[in-house]
Amino acid sequence: MSWAGPFQYALGKSNAATAAAPIDYAADAPTLLCLSHLRWSFVYQRPQHLMARFARDWRVLFFEEPIADANEPWLEIRHEEGVQVLVPHLPADCHGPAAAAALRRLLDGHLAAQRPQRLILWYYTPMALAYSDHLAAEAVVYDCMDELSAFRGAPPELVEREAALLERADLLFTGGYSLWEAKRQRHANAHPFPSSVDVAHFAAARTPQADPPDQATLARPRLGFYGVIDERLDIGLLDALAARRPDWQLVMLGPVVKIDPASLPRRPNLHFLGGKVYDELPRYLAGWDVALMPFALNESTRFISPTKTPEYLAGGRPVVSTPIADVVRSYGDSGLVRIAAGAAPFVAACEAALRDSADRERLLERADALLADMSWDTTWAQMREKIACTMNRTAAGAASARVSTT
Repeated sequence: MSWAGPFQYALGKSNAATAAAPIDYAADAPTLLCLSHLRWSFVYQRPQHLMARFARDWRVLFFEEPIADANEPWLEIRHEEGVQVLVPHLPADCHGPAAAAALRRLLDGHLAAQRPQRLILWYYTPMALAYSDHLAAEAVVYDCMDELSAFRGAPPELVEREAALLERADLLFTGGYSLWEAKRQRHANAHPFPSSVDVAHFAAARTPQADPPDQATLARPRLGFYGVIDERLDIGLLDALAARRPDWQLVMLGPVVKIDPASLPRRPNLHFLGGKVYDELPRYLAGWDVALMPFALNESTRFISPTKTPEYLAGGRPVVSTPIADVVRSYGDSGLVRIAAGAAPFVAACEAALRDSADRERLLERADALLADMSWDTTWAQMREKIACTMNRTAAGAASARVSTT
């Protein structure tokens, strides 16, 4: 059932920062059930930004994929930023229909205890239909962050499950414009919501500050990347960059996932510092001269819209990226993100970005103008409005049906 893996506290927020007591909601507050293939305590990104905001005045249940570590099925419950994070634990030998049945029992049992009056279903993974397709909801949302079927290790039945989810969903949100263009022919109510940014959080990187200990000893200039290190990263390009400019220090933050760590290049100026929590990222970013996005150009990156692009810019750093479609579309003419493919052009783009970083006033002015309407609060408010319209139509339809039967 699970294919994302139980990766804990890789680039998530620290427990101390996120743990919170349950919120006392209004009696008629909707309950939003988010079904996710990503763990709350993995990389802090789109699901966490949005669910934490919905939890301000809706009950939010965040149901993760199972962990295979139990003698009997049970449900772990904890509170993070007002969200109920639900982690099912199953026996290691519980697979297929048996796992789906166990997850359905755990989910139904928790919902029965919660007694939601108005339910919204929010899917990040179509695989969750196996244990949730029986639930009635006022609105069904599919927030399609990525083309999951193109990722390494994706279940073969994912394509079929996504077709079923698109048939059922009232709303389709996509994580970028390329993905929206690919999906909009399959759904009549599709809306692109590209990556947003918590500007205030990352703007802390604009202030000079002490380096974290594992970065403090590195020479300058420093060029850095944070994020999941997996098949989406162009390892060959990274190795070539380190080889061609041994005087540059390349800082890589993030968990290594779905690739063999032994396959990563090893050079004196290439530093894999492991996963860091979200709260630490501005401090690392403050010590970089240029931010990198050395993504491979393959099926797994065809539709991505990297959240880190606006985060790097909010931190006041020029960016160099390979020609990812949504990056080119949104930032190619900004003068803030340089685009290059191939080792020699990428090195040249990094050299130009280092020159860009010297004109700090111009860089920050352009970044602020570009990021003015890209906040997660804006994205959340627009999504909420569309959900409210859907729920109103559902309520009106139900009322009309009651009248017609009397």
